[in-house]
Amino acid sequence: MRDATDVHRAIRGERQSRSGDAAIAALAAAQHGVVARPQLAALGLSLDAIDRRVAQGRLHVLHRGVYAVGHRAVTRHGHWMAAVLAGGPDAVLSHRSAAVLWGIRAAGGTRVEIAVPRQRRPRPGIQAHHSSLRADERTVHDGIPVTTPARTLLDLAAVLTQHQLARAAERAEALRLTSPTSLEALAARHRGRPGVPAVRRVAGTVAPIVTRSELERRFITLLDRERLPRPLVNVPLAGAEADFAWPDPRVVVELDGYETHGTRAAFERDRARDRALQAAGWRVVRITWRQLDDTPRRIAAELSALLAAAEP
Repeated sequence: MRDATDVHRAIRGERQSRSGDAAIAALAAAQHGVVARPQLAALGLSLDAIDRRVAQGRLHVLHRGVYAVGHRAVTRHGHWMAAVLAGGPDAVLSHRSAAVLWGIRAAGGTRVEIAVPRQRRPRPGIQAHHSSLRADERTVHDGIPVTTPARTLLDLAAVLTQHQLARAAERAEALRLTSPTSLEALAARHRGRPGVPAVRRVAGTVAPIVTRSELERRFITLLDRERLPRPLVNVPLAGAEADFAWPDPRVVVELDGYETHGTRAAFERDRARDRALQAAGWRVVRITWRQLDDTPRRIAAELSALLAAAEP
């Protein structure tokens, strides 16, 4: 039978445990359900107390020294936060993962990407990029330390195609995302960095355009890359709707994707529309997906000549 001293010690220990659990819960609530070992130590938990909670299933290991609180079913934001915590106090979400957090990319790959100032030991599920970020290149969004939108685009330039980068920049523009330092200024600051030439082609020329298909977005990327003037998009003309139109030279481009133009009815409809446009004084150019993939330079040269020839 325990004496009074043992009983009081047990009660005090239980109260301390409850107080510790409440502090852990409050911290986890601010961090998408995850916490790091140094944070728990800062709350006053001993290493034994942390290990005991792990053994009891109250903390679940996600990475070395990083835990999900209560259960393993953390959200995507929770996995992002866990990767940042695993990277250390100066780590931030970066590259494709940051782009998804900002809403400028739909998918971020199989591993969470973070930027860290020093090389770190590889960890499963995390891709760490060694990069020293200035204060104006990092921020916090949705409670997660992350690269600013402009710095995110600079990082993306080294890992995406020109087309993908242009679409991400266009999306950032449409979302009105701002950064303390512009993309142009970051490109000048980090001259010589992979992707900077692609950034310079995109910066200052991006304006949000609403397109309806991947084929249309690829065509806009070709125009931007070849420095051809942007047309009107999906504009009503001659009783129909043209994919792209340059009003002053009166040139129309129609993109033929098989999914929307591959039937006999669509073939007949397209030719009737071409005749109506030509009768109204427009020159019509048709481009297929395969042509855009196989001969983009030829298409750009022919369009450039056509637009120049049509100028008064």
